[in-house]
Amino acid sequence: MRFLFASTRGAAHIAPLVPFALACKRAGHDVIVAAPHSAWEHVARAGLPFAGFDFPSDEEISPIWARVKASTDPGEQNRIVRGELFEGAYARDAYPGLLALARRMRPDAILHETEEHASPRVGEVLGLPVWRIECYLGPQVTEDGPFLTLSPAAFDPRPGAVRFRVRSQREAPLQDWWNGSRAPLVYVSFGSTAAGNGYFPALYRAAAKALGGLDVRVLMTLGTEVEAGELGPVPANVHVERWVPQAAVMPQAAAMVGHGGSASTLAAMAAGVPLVSVPLYADQPWNAARVAALGAGITLEGVDGLADAVRAVLGDPLYRDGAARIAREISTHAPVDDMPWFLRTATDSRRAA
Repeated sequence: MRFLFASTRGAAHIAPLVPFALACKRAGHDVIVAAPHSAWEHVARAGLPFAGFDFPSDEEISPIWARVKASTDPGEQNRIVRGELFEGAYARDAYPGLLALARRMRPDAILHETEEHASPRVGEVLGLPVWRIECYLGPQVTEDGPFLTLSPAAFDPRPGAVRFRVRSQREAPLQDWWNGSRAPLVYVSFGSTAAGNGYFPALYRAAAKALGGLDVRVLMTLGTEVEAGELGPVPANVHVERWVPQAAVMPQAAAMVGHGGSASTLAAMAAGVPLVSVPLYADQPWNAARVAALGAGITLEGVDGLADAVRAVLGDPLYRDGAARIAREISTHAPVDDMPWFLRTATDSRRAA
């Protein structure tokens, strides 16, 4: 069978597709991942075939992101990001290239992440089955029907969810960037796109400064849109990289500082790593609040109090216990390698109907 996977830009949007695409590839099916041209690095890193389509220019979307950052209302932020960007400019520019690719490839099904909105229209035009792979942890959308997800019911209890878990990946161990220190490792990531959307370098410098006074090792990743050297001097216990595979970090992390993004939050919860969340926009405040409600972390408004919050999640075992409970729930999901069988069966049933 042939499967076309489609995503908008950003590792957090591509990441939910990758386990499903790799499962299809391992099962011997033909797979292509389509995304904006700039996303090729994320797809190539996963070892998957890539096809690029157009994306709006920085001149067009920078003023929109500036309004997102200027707003203090999460609802307004979400309306701008989802309505004007994902459903608007991004989908408009993606549609011609995605339609042309689907006409050439003639896939048996299209699978798209939640905020890639050109695929449903392409499927409608070409008469192809379309499946949504949820990129959010929680119920941020209201579309009916079944969908594929890696999220546990603790975050997304919707009855249409078909839940899977990612198979373990073997990654090379982290380098010793801290000269033999055995202090707890704190992983800091504000996602793959925040640095390119106006939050760099101020947010990152403030976080590094706050954690510089703690007896911890800090690994801070920036994403691929900026260079590590642009951050400037950081405390001696803070090491900065553009990109490190999260599968290599999570087994060693004692805590994570993040922005409440769905992909990184899920990775931490699946590994049983407690979180200190500094949400920025979109679904991040909801995710951060849910982590706190489940006893798996602490939510902050900005980096004020970050050092105290990290001390708390490291020192109080209840936070790690809360994260471990969610990790156990995720471990009961079907393995992602069952997904090609499910998809083939479900697609055949749809055609028969």
